[in-house]
Amino acid sequence: MGSKVAKDLNPQHGAPRGETPAAPDHADTALYGREEIAQVLAGRDAWTREELADALARLPRRKPAFQTDSGIPIPDVLDPASVREHDYLRDVGWPGRYPFTRGPQPTMYRGRLWTMRQFAGFGTPKDTNARFKYLLQHGMTGLSTAFDMPALMGYDADHPMSRGEVGKEGVAISTLEDFEILFEGIPLGDVTTSMTINATAVIALAMYVAVAEKQGVPRAKLGGTIQADMLKEYIAQKEWMIPPAPAVKIVCDMIAFCAKEMPRWNPVSISGYHIREAGATAVQELAFTLADGIEYVQECVERGLAVDDFAQRLSFFWDVHNDFFEEVAKFRAARRIWARTMKERFGAKRKESLLLRTHAQTAGVSLTAQQPYNNVIRTTLQAFAAVLGGTQSLHTNSLDETYALPTEEAVTIALRTQQLIAYESGADRVIDPLGGSYYVEYLTDEMERRALEYIRKIDAMGGMLRAVEEGFPQREIAESAYRWQREIESGERTVVGVNAFRTEGDEPIPILKIDETVAREQIERLRATKTRRSGARVAETLAGVERAARDGANLVPPVIEAVKAYATLGEISDVLRKVHGVYREDGRF
Repeated sequence: MGSKVAKDLNPQHGAPRGETPAAPDHADTALYGREEIAQVLAGRDAWTREELADALARLPRRKPAFQTDSGIPIPDVLDPASVREHDYLRDVGWPGRYPFTRGPQPTMYRGRLWTMRQFAGFGTPKDTNARFKYLLQHGMTGLSTAFDMPALMGYDADHPMSRGEVGKEGVAISTLEDFEILFEGIPLGDVTTSMTINATAVIALAMYVAVAEKQGVPRAKLGGTIQADMLKEYIAQKEWMIPPAPAVKIVCDMIAFCAKEMPRWNPVSISGYHIREAGATAVQELAFTLADGIEYVQECVERGLAVDDFAQRLSFFWDVHNDFFEEVAKFRAARRIWARTMKERFGAKRKESLLLRTHAQTAGVSLTAQQPYNNVIRTTLQAFAAVLGGTQSLHTNSLDETYALPTEEAVTIALRTQQLIAYESGADRVIDPLGGSYYVEYLTDEMERRALEYIRKIDAMGGMLRAVEEGFPQREIAESAYRWQREIESGERTVVGVNAFRTEGDEPIPILKIDETVAREQIERLRATKTRRSGARVAETLAGVERAARDGANLVPPVIEAVKAYATLGEISDVLRKVHGVYREDGRF
């Protein structure tokens, strides 16, 4: 995996590794002519000598230099000369038209608001089913499912490794019966579902397909997204079972299966969120996430998939942090880089293959345990940045998530935050309202340039899979996280309520507690399921999974058969560990 080099630019084979499109040459149709730029520069010089110099003499700058959270320098003022080489039609253009800087759809929120998808999942499947129904009744427009740590790591509820973690940070899932309870009374043909699960994503996808078929919903009608982004697991989140190469192969199995069987389903959500939460800057999040996407596309075309047969179902997932304008620019730069990469590097022809469609979530790592009600304000600003950046789907974090999974009251406030932005802020009334801002266009250009520098480094290493195996993005993120923490501790970076504007004795807030009876209930149901199922059928289907894993066949069909036989998540995971081995990360400093 990842070692073959394509020989030409045929869309069937992909571009040779290392041929990421450069930032485009500047055309003769720049937004401003030379005479206009000269006049602006002369005016800027006069302003700097006169008004600015006088003001600085009376009131010096608060800092010697201003920059974004990614380290992009910010001039005193931006003007047409700041984007002098900008070509409007080439670099900005129109919503719904290449390179999609202004948005993937011509009407954006005038035609359809973003999907409001609040993350839910805790306790037993019955508990989460009730939370799903509560949120749907309060205006949520898409389901989003969190799974507990045992499910994420490939262990059943009764495994010793699961002790103390069952149902704690997401819903506990061990068998198809759990999925049947989880989605009881929810018509899967009428809603879209997002599932945040990676190492065991193929098993969760199989269970979703099986429970939908029990409801009478065909695969082709299912809409939603499963995260399944294994590259970012090795980079940032560290929830894995098997080594990177076979894990990426399984992601490509899911892409191939869904392209044929589930045309409305996104088989991978290429996730910058966890990269950012691990300490990456916005530029690093942008670069490493797009490099992950490039790797998946490259792997798929190298195994013979035509890029236009699957690219339109790839989706992305971004973090939205505190630097408001940088976050807006990140969304715009991401769409532009991806569209150009798909067109120029992979030869994609269909418009849908060029679109970067995205879900976003406000930054969990920015929430503070101190003065937790400040988190409502942080989340509001971050959500507004995602909307002005043009997201298609959004989750807003709850104020209490530094302590525990959110209470109903807290998650309702988080949902209301989205609804207030959607229906009262006016953000839905105009497409790309910050397009043309000198500052936003400057940041968009700078983020594109800096992200492409990273992507070229990764290409030179042989692609993202190889870069991950060598630890390159991991080291870059660790260094950024260290700098950020050092700035907070030194007071160079202000965090309200933490190292500035502190209060003594914050009032406690209500938090959600998961009772230990959840684990007992889950284990009892698992044991009851095992007594009812056919042991022979389970053994037969698990043997089918093992054969496919050893032969390099597509793993999705045999896993569907295994979950239908009520083979457990842990049993299927054990087969994969048996075939591919258990991954252990080298220590890196």
